[in-house]
Amino acid sequence: MANIASQKKRILRSERERLENRRYTSALKTQLRHLEAAVKAGDSAEIETAQRKYTSLVGKAVKAGALHRNTGSRKIAGAARLVKAAAAA
Repeated sequence: MANIASQKKRILRSERERLENRRYTSALKTQLRHLEAAVKAGDSAEIETAQRKYTSLVGKAVKAGALHRNTGSRKIAGAARLVKAAAAA
């Protein structure tokens, strides 16, 4: 642990921010699993809902700084690709 007061505060703040970022990334993984399950089931209404939720969550994570904007775009594009492949099959 640091001896300088401002550094102690910075360590605590960094930990809070790290946990917040983990919440976002964990929620993204969970929502992607929901989308994949909907695609596997073939329920078009559920696919649309899951994709909308996933896209919204990615946008929120980017806005909060948990993800870089290019990473967010890549994740959204990957989800769209998944849905498009399901629609084609």
